[in-house]
Amino acid sequence: MSVPPIRIALVGCGRIAGNHVSAIKKLPEFSLVACCDSVADRARAIGEAEGIPWFTSEERMLAEVPCDAVTIATPSGLHPKHGIIAAKAGRHVICEKPMAITLSSADDLVTACDDAGVHLFVVKQNRLNPSIQLLKRAVDKGRFGRIYMANATVRWSRPQEYYDQAPWRGTWEFDGGAFMNQASHYVDLIQWLVGPVESVMARTATLARKIEAEDSGIAILKFRSGALGTIEVTMLTYPRNLEGSITILGEKGSVKIGGTAVNKVEHWAFADYDDDDKAIETASTSPPNVYGFGHEAYYKNVAQVIQGVSRPDTDGRAGRKSLELILGIYESAKTGREVPIPLKVQQ
Repeated sequence: MSVPPIRIALVGCGRIAGNHVSAIKKLPEFSLVACCDSVADRARAIGEAEGIPWFTSEERMLAEVPCDAVTIATPSGLHPKHGIIAAKAGRHVICEKPMAITLSSADDLVTACDDAGVHLFVVKQNRLNPSIQLLKRAVDKGRFGRIYMANATVRWSRPQEYYDQAPWRGTWEFDGGAFMNQASHYVDLIQWLVGPVESVMARTATLARKIEAEDSGIAILKFRSGALGTIEVTMLTYPRNLEGSITILGEKGSVKIGGTAVNKVEHWAFADYDDDDKAIETASTSPPNVYGFGHEAYYKNVAQVIQGVSRPDTDGRAGRKSLELILGIYESAKTGREVPIPLKVQQ
């Protein structure tokens, strides 16, 4: 007997929504059944293109259209609000990154999903890049020996027009800056791969864009293992996106995964051979944009979890870890001090 598709409703029809729609349409496990956005024209555009009902109210959509899960693709600061509405309606929640912009609101979302008995998925699709999966296996197998240094670099370009297209972008209330928005996947990757962060020191700056938050910044990490790390982020690269990379250097190995969005194995060297070494050529991809191909793989995991045959790749608690590190970076940049992780005071 065939299993009926998991019915997805989409909240938020802006820039990232197309990636979700595309992933859902490619997977037979899912069916997109409705969408909504506070801006009617955006909701109408997706609704009419996909032949589904569209709304300007999430509550009305959930009341009128049966669905199993809700994808939240609204401005970052609104993720908890919309996720909590879905959870209280008994729907699973698939939340774009970051899951929130404060720890208290992230905790509210986790609690709401726990109380409702629904799953909370936080989209971290770059973890699923074939090149990153290969690197993760190398770390887990201990191929690096002791890890000495780790670096994440995001050298992208976001012109002023990008921020002007949506008034919430670059604001502290709804978005944050380059670390919270564009680089959040890279903050997630470095702590996921290298391990818990003990403390962070950071500098941020708004050098060229007319926004409240930062367009550039640098963070220095001390991991609990003793390893050191850096995260370098800017949205001012001329004239276009240049690099989204992560590098790990250890006593027995050195790896750099680069490209514009950690999609290409640029350096791979280990003291000891492993069969994974033969996979480095096929692990590189050429995505059409910095979002990569990971949304489809992420949704496959969502389907497996809802069907009861797998565990979430990134749940609410895992999503909270990278948020906490980003808020630690902001606290250090604000105070000029080294900030211990976990944070003592919720932001």
